[in-house]
Amino acid sequence: MLHTPPALHHPAASRSAFVRPAAMSVKAPGKPIYVHMNGANMFLERTVFAAPGQTVIFVNEDTGGHTIIGYNPVTGATSKRFDGAVAGTKGAGHKVATYSISFKHQGIHDYYCSVHAIIAQEPGDRFVAKVRPGVHGFGDPMAGRIIVTTDPKLLAENPASTHTKILPGYFGG
Repeated sequence: MLHTPPALHHPAASRSAFVRPAAMSVKAPGKPIYVHMNGANMFLERTVFAAPGQTVIFVNEDTGGHTIIGYNPVTGATSKRFDGAVAGTKGAGHKVATYSISFKHQGIHDYYCSVHAIIAQEPGDRFVAKVRPGVHGFGDPMAGRIIVTTDPKLLAENPASTHTKILPGYFGG
């Protein structure tokens, strides 16, 4: 779900790098951005930047299945549109399962894997992803964020792994 950082609601706040005036020209969406999963039960690229209309592809390099579910950190409500699932992959070298999504407008989209994380309310009434009790992994919840922006500096900050569909040596299940 789309939400705006609180700083953007304050009239005295300077214009955020996430939001550009509508009159600025925007290049056509580039190549896809890849987000990878493996047996560590985490999204390797936890935060990625994408241009409006640019495809983000979630790649499962794990034998277990995962979900990718958008949620609103203000209300905890899950998204009906940003709601995907990827099957497990048989092993290294086999065809991988993917889920793709793109967003037309600038904004911030939080997501989590409901197999490995839950959404919980924190003090201050915000909702965050937390590790699902009883699952293994590195201790962090399987969650991430897509920031849709036209800012070229932010778009250039994606890690190199976001430009490669299959990561050599990354498979694990």
